[in-house]
Amino acid sequence: MHEASIAMSILDTVISLCQKGGHERVVRVRLRIGRLAGIVPDALEFAFDAAKNETIAHGAELVIDHVPIGGTCQACKKEFALPEESLYVFLCPSCGSQSFVISQGREMEIVDMDVE
Repeated sequence: MHEASIAMSILDTVISLCQKGGHERVVRVRLRIGRLAGIVPDALEFAFDAAKNETIAHGAELVIDHVPIGGTCQACKKEFALPEESLYVFLCPSCGSQSFVISQGREMEIVDMDVE
């Protein structure tokens, strides 16, 4: 479960930023995670909850904003975003072309955090 190492990395980052800012506690962490990032959100939340104990983030809430898969068709030039249940793109949803560029859905970033 690589989500455990990702959770530890997130915690290391937000704790370090919190302390550098002179704050005492991390209250909330908000992430953007793309559907193609290879991360299972439930597993990440579980790992985060387990790893945050006995840190200054012990009561922190993890909020995940899900980024859909999106791209641009090379044939019709239309941009698209797939419905949440879609995990794979084989054809352009507009024209059926197999030539497209994925432009979103691979994100994994810390957006912001609340501290005290």
